Amino acid sequence: MDVLAAQEAFFQARRPRKDSPHTTAAYRRDLAGVNALLGEVVGREVGELRVEDLTGAHLRSAFGVFADSHAKSSVLRAWSTWNQFLTFLVAEDLVPGNPMGAVARPKTPPLVPKPLRGEDTPERLLAAAAEGARKARDPWPERDVLVLALGLVAGLRSVEMRTLTLASVVGRSGERRLHVLGKGNRDRSVPIEPAMERVVDEYLASCRKRFPQGRFDRGSALLRDRHGEPIGRGGLEYLVRSCFRWAGLHDRVPSGANLHALRHTFATRLAEDGATASEIMALLGHASLATSQNYIEATAREQRSAVAGNRTYASLSRLPGGGA
Repeated sequence: MDVLAAQEAFFQARRPRKDSPHTTAAYRRDLAGVNALLGEVVGREVGELRVEDLTGAHLRSAFGVFADSHAKSSVLRAWSTWNQFLTFLVAEDLVPGNPMGAVARPKTPPLVPKPLRGEDTPERLLAAAAEGARKARDPWPERDVLVLALGLVAGLRSVEMRTLTLASVVGRSGERRLHVLGKGNRDRSVPIEPAMERVVDEYLASCRKRFPQGRFDRGSALLRDRHGEPIGRGGLEYLVRSCFRWAGLHDRVPSGANLHALRHTFATRLAEDGATASEIMALLGHASLATSQNYIEATAREQRSAVAGNRTYASLSRLPGGGA
């Protein structure tokens, strides 16, 4: 059986799992990227690769080249995808065993929360957005505030924001919540307070004013671009980066975080205010309690570091017997 046909069979077998389009696209990229390198290792066109070519030696060589041009997290994800694919081939009796054991797997990097720096940064960011600080061609402060709030007070990922519909806002006034489809198609419900309800209502009012002929039924995308179409991944990232820049807060964003820093800020503030790991897990849609616990542990380390940096400690240590 050729490799490409086997991979299509793999995706067919996964259909009952109802993977999100984002997950399926990531799996396809991981498989295709290594396919190309396997073709070079074996000396065949990708379409001519056979499952018999999926040996430990060939995969080890391909992943070695793959690792040279990809971050550790990308290599780890690709390793996991190929491990699942080859486990499927074993189950289908297409290969005698899973050769991924012969391919070195990067260690899973520990989660290091990357919240916005500065105690007042979230408040300053929201205030600047509400005042229309972002100098876009077509300023839309109502949308800017909503996007920032979805990260800062609801903890949503980029893809979760983009898959929200009008039907995602459920419940009676004063008891509303967001119905979110998260990673692994895991549903969760995030409560929203009246202040967030008002942000949503003002945004929807601005949509109706901007797009009087627009489609606003329950299945319509909540977040839109300036043409009234569902906002894309790049557009959403650009919007958030622009908000940081025009608010003069770009230097308070951890490297590589941007939109995700909003979510990390939400989780970190939950931990600082005493939320348990299980509460953080439920609100952020984590698959593992250990992931949520990381926020609590990181917050505790930061608090201890802040206390230790108190200059009064230096005076204390100079007192007679202070070093004993």
